[in-house]
Amino acid sequence: MKPDIVIHDPTDSVGVAVVEGIEADQELAVWIMDTNESASVVSKEPIPLGHKIAMVNLTDGDTLVKYGHDIGRMIASCPIGGHVHVHNAKTKRW
Repeated sequence: MKPDIVIHDPTDSVGVAVVEGIEADQELAVWIMDTNESASVVSKEPIPLGHKIAMVNLTDGDTLVKYGHDIGRMIASCPIGGHVHVHNAKTKRW
């Protein structure tokens, strides 16, 4: 399986797109690196290479977990498969 999305830990709330051209309603292969397991998620919108995708339903104020680490918080809701970026997520530092 060639992954479209990579996460490190099964508890990660976001994954990272590792291929170009992800479109809306596309079933994506997810590789969980720490356990060498597979999963899948359906994209809700286009996800650019290197950007984050929601692996769970996220709401305003939720902590984002990427690669097993707290990377920030949501400032707007995002469904599973949605694009997580500066329009709906921020660092907790500012």
